[in-house]
Amino acid sequence: MFAACSNTNSANTDPTVRTLSDDKKDSLLLVYNPAKEDKFIADFVQRLHKRAGFNGNVLVAKEGKIIYQKAIGWADYLHRDSLNIKSEFELASVTKTFTGVAIMQLIENGKLSLEDNVKKFFPDFPYEGITVRLLLTHRSGMMNYVYFTDNIWKEKMKPMSNMDVMRLIAEHKPARYAAPDTRFHYNNSNYMVLASIIEKVTGKPYADYMMEKVFKPAGMKNTHVYSTTVYKKPPVDVVGHDRTWRYSVVQNFLDGPVGDKGIYSTIHDLLLYDNALRNGRLLKKESLDSAYKGRNKPVNGHFNYGYGWRVFEGDKNRRVVYHTGWWHGFRHIYVRDLDKKIVVVFLGNLTNGSLLQLDDLYKYLKMPVIRKGAYAGNGSLPGSDED
Repeated sequence: MFAACSNTNSANTDPTVRTLSDDKKDSLLLVYNPAKEDKFIADFVQRLHKRAGFNGNVLVAKEGKIIYQKAIGWADYLHRDSLNIKSEFELASVTKTFTGVAIMQLIENGKLSLEDNVKKFFPDFPYEGITVRLLLTHRSGMMNYVYFTDNIWKEKMKPMSNMDVMRLIAEHKPARYAAPDTRFHYNNSNYMVLASIIEKVTGKPYADYMMEKVFKPAGMKNTHVYSTTVYKKPPVDVVGHDRTWRYSVVQNFLDGPVGDKGIYSTIHDLLLYDNALRNGRLLKKESLDSAYKGRNKPVNGHFNYGYGWRVFEGDKNRRVVYHTGWWHGFRHIYVRDLDKKIVVVFLGNLTNGSLLQLDDLYKYLKMPVIRKGAYAGNGSLPGSDED
């Protein structure tokens, strides 16, 4: 029996199929001893909480080991519920990295091409010349559906779905911001359309595809897609708060569309996501290299956007990929230093400016400072471009 099981495991070369060994390795990756916490980071986070008002969960890992983690503050201020280390946050635009991974998987499997036109999947789509590549890189020139639909969707108590938005675009043909492939314009519509394409190509809801092909293979057991078209209230305890504790942010019809947002996750699962990407469990190296390559004119030479990832491109091929997020009371940053194998995760549910004050942490970790004005080549200011 043992020999038979061993042969079966050794014959399994499909990276998406998990084994007990995979689960054991993941559990070791998440081991953390608070007695050995990094004192500098611990003091930094405490100051960020006390002085800048950061409220949320934090994780910093280096070389495959967690050197600091903390849940600090309220999950729901109104009901005085505290955050815990397994709290699940709406990831906002960090979701775009997952949508990009799913698109690259479909390209690897020959079900999609970067040059496929949106009209191939949605013949009534009113714009010419918009391809999968332009959507991934925010070069489509599309309008932002978040603003466009506000005065059109009359049933404000009823959430929109992705297909509802695609139908409204086809019917109303809203004016574009720019012609395709003329400039970078960060825009939620791009990734909402990509998620719609995923559904068309696979014949599955976005949530089902992501669970089957991304979350489960990566070992992300506390990550889900929660659209209000399915869940009247997402089954999580963390509530988003807007700038002060006076009120929480109520979800509305815009929490139905997914792909640009809509994924909920934890700091630990985001570490497992990094691990799965590094180990080739989700994508081949060639696909990752392509996704991590800046596809726009760098902002003063350093900061760029690839296929679902913001990118820092430094000297000697230094690459740091990251994404920010800002949506309905949540504000985050997820940073992966590919060369030094550092992961930094700040998931916040109070949308103040605390995540603009991480310079000293980046410097301590000897990473690029992700903030506008940090270099001669200015970076992207989290939240400044419709995260």
